Amino acid sequence: MKTGEDQVVEEVASFDDDEESFFQDIDLLQKHGINMADIKKMKAVGICTVKGIQMTTRRALCNIKGLSEAKVEKIKEAAGKMLTTGFQTAFEYSTKRKQVFHITTGSQEFDKLLGGGIESMAITEAFGEFRTGKTQLSHTLCVTSQLPGEDGYMGGKVIFIDTENTFRPDRLKDIADRFNVDHDAVLDNVLYARAYTSEHQMELLDFVAAKFHEEGGVFKLLIIDSIMALFRVDFSGRGELAERQQKLAQMLSRLQKISEEYNVAVFVTNQMTADPGASMSFQADPKKPIGGHILAHASTTRISLRKGRGELRIAKIFDSPDMPENEATFAITPGGVSDAKE
Repeated sequence: MKTGEDQVVEEVASFDDDEESFFQDIDLLQKHGINMADIKKMKAVGICTVKGIQMTTRRALCNIKGLSEAKVEKIKEAAGKMLTTGFQTAFEYSTKRKQVFHITTGSQEFDKLLGGGIESMAITEAFGEFRTGKTQLSHTLCVTSQLPGEDGYMGGKVIFIDTENTFRPDRLKDIADRFNVDHDAVLDNVLYARAYTSEHQMELLDFVAAKFHEEGGVFKLLIIDSIMALFRVDFSGRGELAERQQKLAQMLSRLQKISEEYNVAVFVTNQMTADPGASMSFQADPKKPIGGHILAHASTTRISLRKGRGELRIAKIFDSPDMPENEATFAITPGGVSDAKE
């Protein structure tokens, strides 16, 4: 007869095995004749797993200093041998999707709207005007992602990239009090970086990928608040719009790959802009999220946030591959995002 402790140990061990099979370290390429110097060059630009090579184009690999076309071909061939690159059945893919977890928002109504919370292996975007609760939701997720949740979710660390100087550690302490968690432990588990330019924001993603690889399976959430603020500043006017959207597309592609490669949830907030053409088409709301179609297509789930009465906010599914268009009301309290009191 097994004791409760033995079962817990076994469960943790099997969970670790899952994590191991999920990450294939790039160092394994040495067995296929790739030398360590070339592996280090790839690690320097944030390519740390075999899957990461599969997700990078030959052209991008050739741009890494010291990698010739012949070397890149050899690396791609070696990675191909280690990964199944072809098709799989929907049943096989559904088994892989069982590794997906959900992080609670702090509000049961909101979680129900999202099908359990913020999903891993996906980009969730929340957009709205100022004071609609985007940053409060980000702060709440910093704490809730560290707590054990449903379906065997163990909790984990968070990386927070701040582009608007809105991150406040004291706010995390208030939210930690609500969940009866130690202040210092909560703050220790959040890695914070302030980005000052869109280029800096992109460079930080190399660090993020390296960190996720270094501590495989430990990090569960990446937050960027807000994703478009610096692009809005660095690129102005229609003349620079094409370049801005190209850079944005590259960054979103990188985020999507990071979320799938390391099985983490990516949560980004976005700003709004007035739509001058809306009055001509008699739209009820003349505002729309910035970033255009590129951001709209890259986000897996889009949530629209708007103000309600007092502390109440309304979240609406704007776009989702599997959740119906619906609304949920939540409240912003001293303890972060929670259910609205009737």
